[in-house]
Amino acid sequence: MELEHYFPIWGKLTGAEKVILEQSAVERAAPKGTMLHNGSSDCVGVFLIRSGQLRAFILSDEGKEITIYRLFERDLCLFSASCMMQSIQFDVTIEAEKDSELWVIPTDVYKKLMDTSAVVANYTNQVMASRFSEVMWLVEQIMWKSFDKRLASFLLEESTLDGSDTLRITHDRIAAHMGTAREVVTRMLRYFQEEGMVALTRGAIELKDRKRLQQLSE
Repeated sequence: MELEHYFPIWGKLTGAEKVILEQSAVERAAPKGTMLHNGSSDCVGVFLIRSGQLRAFILSDEGKEITIYRLFERDLCLFSASCMMQSIQFDVTIEAEKDSELWVIPTDVYKKLMDTSAVVANYTNQVMASRFSEVMWLVEQIMWKSFDKRLASFLLEESTLDGSDTLRITHDRIAAHMGTAREVVTRMLRYFQEEGMVALTRGAIELKDRKRLQQLSE
């Protein structure tokens, strides 16, 4: 599939903007373990994920890593072009957590689109707000009870209330219940699925391993 099927706001772009992206975006394969971006001095460009999974993390002076978020299909990675955001004061490293394919949009090209297109600028701001929301969630998780425990407990409680292991509930609704962003819920549920605790389908969540969810919630 082509770029137009993966760029989230493609349908809102002008014909000229679409041509610019098509001509400038470069496809890249990133085997698992590939370091795609290493700090603010490494201004590679904006990543648009075609497949696979990327991990964004920060590194302490002592060499300790902490994951701040993950990126999946159709996600846009802006920190890989951090030089176009002067307010960013910390270094983020991006690596391929699974074999991945992506497009790299040159920083200068994306910056010009941001400067001339309100659609691109607004979408970029939304993505940045979402990323910073995840970072704040991480801070809360470190300070208080981790979100995975809260989410596991919530799923078990909903299952008991519904009398079923299949929950007909959207990620938006869970976010509203738990006072967080839908993107945070979605990413954690994807992790639960990878670990075999739940199965995700459109509009539903099936609990596959109640014992592990119970252990996690405790």
